[in-house]
Amino acid sequence: MTQDLTGDRKLSHLNTQGEAQMVDVSHKQSTRREAIAAGQVRMSKHTFEAIEAGNSHKGNVLGTAKVAGIMAAKQTANLIPLCHSLPLHKIDVQIIPDAELPGYQIRASVATKAETGVEMEALTAVSVAALTLYDMAKALEKSIQIESICLLSKTGGKSGDYLSQKD
Repeated sequence: MTQDLTGDRKLSHLNTQGEAQMVDVSHKQSTRREAIAAGQVRMSKHTFEAIEAGNSHKGNVLGTAKVAGIMAAKQTANLIPLCHSLPLHKIDVQIIPDAELPGYQIRASVATKAETGVEMEALTAVSVAALTLYDMAKALEKSIQIESICLLSKTGGKSGDYLSQKD
């Protein structure tokens, strides 16, 4: 978001006529930026135990979901219409078993040196990793739930650092 002359917040992806626009970042300095996003995939204990035991008909569920998350981060500008195409220098996707859920906690960390941030890339990585986990395990259970996808933190840029109260 940006501020107008009255100090009110406005959406940066809308022009003065209210039409969608890609934000011009050409005047910004290229700086290091990093974002971390998270989400979770909840399932039955039976499905969780089957995945943990490697008993999926489709193969390596967690490895496939991790690679899908990495690939998705790299494709964010092709998926989200007004996102800038960025040179990504680091993408780390972690899929952590959580027997208490039961299911998996997903975290993605994305870093670059660019004129704009990588929040959308981190969120996209988590989202697609979660969707892939669902796709890989849907033969075992259709009621798997994807939950709580959110930005945990971001560093760099004009708006400064952000740290969620959730983490």
